[in-house]
Amino acid sequence: MIKRVNHIAIVVADLDAALQTYRDRLGLTLAKRLVMPEQEVEIAFLPAGESMIELIRPLNETSGVARYLASRGEGLHHICLEVDSIERTLEELAERSVRLINERPIRAAEGYGIFVHPKAVHGVLIEFLEPFALPAPSERTMDDGQ
Repeated sequence: MIKRVNHIAIVVADLDAALQTYRDRLGLTLAKRLVMPEQEVEIAFLPAGESMIELIRPLNETSGVARYLASRGEGLHHICLEVDSIERTLEELAERSVRLINERPIRAAEGYGIFVHPKAVHGVLIEFLEPFALPAPSERTMDDGQ
């Protein structure tokens, strides 16, 4: 079911300041930075071996991530586990009566995901993610970054 840790997400108040730390001081490379209005966040991805560090900044003061930041401060937000099929994972978690935050997959920055409620997994927010399929090598463009 689980292929790998896709990313570790860290919520930050100031994305530029966080990038100075993770990119400039720790030596990670910025792979992608994007705004996701539907999730009310700005995200930066920095590869770390086979996984990523995902820095998340809320776009407003009312989103779920903003409430998380206000109540807990900066730090670990969630751990994302990559799966082959988000639908199959959703079915398996339902069969096991695992408490979820969302009952249907949501569109995430890199694919489709579901979140397990922290109370179901000892206080850690867990995301399961089925990444978007990459185009075949012959179909990739220079903009794909591959």
